[in-house]
Amino acid sequence: MQRKHQRFMWLTAVAFSALLVAACSSEGESPSNTVAATVNGKKIMLQDVERLITQQTQGKQSQLSSLELAQARLQVLSSMIQREVLFQRAEQEKLLPSEDEITTGINEQKSQTGMTDEEFARQLKEQNLSMEALREEAKKDLAIKKLQDKYAGKITVSDREVEDYYNANKQQFVNARGVALAMIAIDPADNGLKNDDAKNETDAKVKIDNIYQQLKGGADFASVARAKSEDQSLARGGDIGFASEEELKTTGFPPDVISQLFGPMQAGSFTNPVKFSSPQYPGGRWYIFKLQEKRLQTENLTLESPGVRQQIAQALTNQRKEILNAALLEVAQRDAKIVNNLAQNMLNSPGNLGLRPASTDATKPAGTPAASPTLSPAAKPASSPASTASPAKK
Repeated sequence: MQRKHQRFMWLTAVAFSALLVAACSSEGESPSNTVAATVNGKKIMLQDVERLITQQTQGKQSQLSSLELAQARLQVLSSMIQREVLFQRAEQEKLLPSEDEITTGINEQKSQTGMTDEEFARQLKEQNLSMEALREEAKKDLAIKKLQDKYAGKITVSDREVEDYYNANKQQFVNARGVALAMIAIDPADNGLKNDDAKNETDAKVKIDNIYQQLKGGADFASVARAKSEDQSLARGGDIGFASEEELKTTGFPPDVISQLFGPMQAGSFTNPVKFSSPQYPGGRWYIFKLQEKRLQTENLTLESPGVRQQIAQALTNQRKEILNAALLEVAQRDAKIVNNLAQNMLNSPGNLGLRPASTDATKPAGTPAASPTLSPAAKPASSPASTASPAKK
């Protein structure tokens, strides 16, 4: 679909730590390690399960009750087993990625974070991660994707299916009155980004004013956004997609800004610096918005409108992919020899669910890296984003 039909990504904030997932240890068992499960003899260590729980709870796993911890361990371990099963299946079908493909995948992940090479390397060091561990996890992600794509490649969607979907869901295909925007955001609070991060109100005001002067001097908006913005949209040059007038209101845009966007402003121009709060950022941030496109009238789309057929076909294909991925996982698990020691221990000791206290090692750097940035979360080996389940509204 064209850019104007992209989903509105207003005020996204995804910390880099969310890209970190636990890696399954391949080292031999030691007295301090417990084998949580095996997949065709490959060990998954309990300390790695605990390490992933630590990451998912942002270090607050001690606040979990014993029952919540037991449930979390089972869920995380199940996901790690599924990931290992699919990787081994890809390996059996000779679908492992090349070294060049692994490098490309890592570079794409790095690009999405908006970090420089130096900043990315510093993040790895701070997390006690090695490039070898990073490449191993990227290898697994890419191999699983190749496996899923092998079967998804056989999917076909007929013209009749597309037409039937459109006729049953015409209300979805409407270009609402709205605007396509890009933005530069400056947060007075520490947000974890490295773009000369403002730390207080004074610094934020000085920074946004300097940016505004750069833009008035002819600087390219997207380039400045990548270099200075304190929002994850910086990786897209500040692009936050298309929003209807109602979406702007519900996400906290001030009435005078909305009036500007739908009034005298022309595509290509940008607003003065403006600070306001939103549901996502109640403390408020400074913004400069660039108007990329303006649509003043709501338009009902037909099957012949640009991109509609393709959008429906892609959505129907994605639905089939999700079903095939689930079927692939079922078959791969059936053919694998899986031993879940953690689950068995719980059955053997129902009084305490077979648990020992969460290892303090889970919060300490291990001898080998326990986590690494990857192309998709380890806890979700069969990707199934909800946004692809059905054609998105325009």
